[in-house]
Amino acid sequence: MPPVFAHGALRLYLLALLEPGPKHGYELIKALSERFGGTYSPSAGTIYPRLGKLEEEGLVATESEGRRTNYRITAAGLVELNRRRDELAGVENDISASVRRLADNLREDIRSNMRGLRADLAATAEAARASARSADFLGLGSRHSPGSERTLKEAEMLLQAFRDDLRVELRLHASTAPVTPVTLETIRTVLDQARISIRNSLRT
Repeated sequence: MPPVFAHGALRLYLLALLEPGPKHGYELIKALSERFGGTYSPSAGTIYPRLGKLEEEGLVATESEGRRTNYRITAAGLVELNRRRDELAGVENDISASVRRLADNLREDIRSNMRGLRADLAATAEAARASARSADFLGLGSRHSPGSERTLKEAEMLLQAFRDDLRVELRLHASTAPVTPVTLETIRTVLDQARISIRNSLRT
């Protein structure tokens, strides 16, 4: 896959992110992730060496705030940023193109994963139907038997546990990172496919 940032473009973009005010490293990483709609999140190993280079060049200065180090753009950094405004506009266009490319790649990955999921769901549903047919053949699956009622309650408990587990996972994720549109679309697609498979199984 082509690089997200062209050579030197990330350093310039970091200056632009610092223009409104000082930020610490995590805030810069978060700002970049949000700019990319969650399709790309730079690592600390990508960001901090570039901040260190900007500081060596006098374009960025650091300020200690407790255990946190904030980065602020210097007067020389502002001069550099203003001198390269046209280049910055090009970086923004490149970012938009990268977002579209990464989103397309993610959508293709989702489609590929969904094809595998549909096959798995179909195989699981068929196995469950075969097992149910065997139970009916042996006289164990009467619609009005106590066993049938227990099976219904077990199915309801499985659905409730699935819902509760995913809500916990979703909230834990949301406490540390935003839920992106791509994640939302993945959840919607997977749940729609699961709903279709379960309905088809119930109607068989």
